[in-house]
Amino acid sequence: MLGAFYLYPIVDVFRFAATNASLLGRDEVYTTATIRGVLGNPDLVGVLWTTFVFTFFSVVGQQALGLAIALVVVRAEQRRLRGATVLRTIVLVAWVIPGIANGLIWQMLFSEAPFGAINSTLSLVGLPRVAWLSDPQIAMFSAVVSNIWRGTAFSMIVLYAALKGIDPVYYEAGRIDGASAPQMLRHLTLPLIRPALLVNSILITIQTLNTFDAIISLTGGGPGRATEVISLFTFNTVFRNYDLAAGSVLSVLMLAISLALALAYAVFLPRGRDAEA
Repeated sequence: MLGAFYLYPIVDVFRFAATNASLLGRDEVYTTATIRGVLGNPDLVGVLWTTFVFTFFSVVGQQALGLAIALVVVRAEQRRLRGATVLRTIVLVAWVIPGIANGLIWQMLFSEAPFGAINSTLSLVGLPRVAWLSDPQIAMFSAVVSNIWRGTAFSMIVLYAALKGIDPVYYEAGRIDGASAPQMLRHLTLPLIRPALLVNSILITIQTLNTFDAIISLTGGGPGRATEVISLFTFNTVFRNYDLAAGSVLSVLMLAISLALALAYAVFLPRGRDAEA
C-alpha cells in the first residue's frame, strides 16, 4: 500500500512528460514534442550550470563548516568545556527554520536599503555598500551563503555522530608516534569518517538540488536568471507558464541527475572488508 502510494505520483510524472498536458485543462495528447522542446530549450543549459554552481559550493561549504563545528563540539566535550551544548543548539536553530523564513531573514541582512544589516555594518567601518542581491555576479554568492547557513546543522549532526564513533585508541597511537593535530586529522579522522562524509554528501546534494523555497524568497531567481536553479525553473514552467508536461520533463530530469550523483557517490563507499576495517 505504501509502495503504491509513493509510486503512483512518480509514474504519473513520467506519463505527463510524454503528453502536452497543461494546467489550463486542454485535452491531453501523447507526444514526444514536449521532451524535445524542453531538452532543446537554450535556457536549460544556463539553468543547469547555475544549479551546478549553487549545489557544488553549497555541498562543499556545508561539509567543511559542518565538520569544523563537529570537531569543535567533540573537542569541547572531551575537555569538558562549557558551551558545547549551547553551540550545538545555536547551529540546530538555523536548521529548523523554514526555507521561506530563511530566505526572508537573509534578504533583510543582504538588503541594499539603509536598514540592511550587512551594508549598514560596512558603512560604519567606512567600506562601500555591496549589491548583494542586485548584482548577478554577487547574487549567487549570497544564495550559497544563505543555503550553507541553513544546511550546515545537518552535516554537523551526521559528522558529529561519526566522530563520536571513532575509537580513542587511534589518537593515542598517533600521539605516541608524534603525529601533529593536522596530521591526525588528515591520516586518521578523515579516512575513518569517510563513509559518513560520502553518505552526507549524497543527502545534502539531493537536498540542495531540490532547494526552492529559500531561493524564491531571497532572490526570486534573479537578478535576471542569475540564481534560477532547476527546481525554481520547474516551478516557473508549471505555475507561471501553466505547462504541466514540460514541468514533468524537468522533474524527471532532476530525478535522473539525483540518481546519477547518488550512484557516483556510492561507488566510493567502502564495501565488505573495507567497511569492516
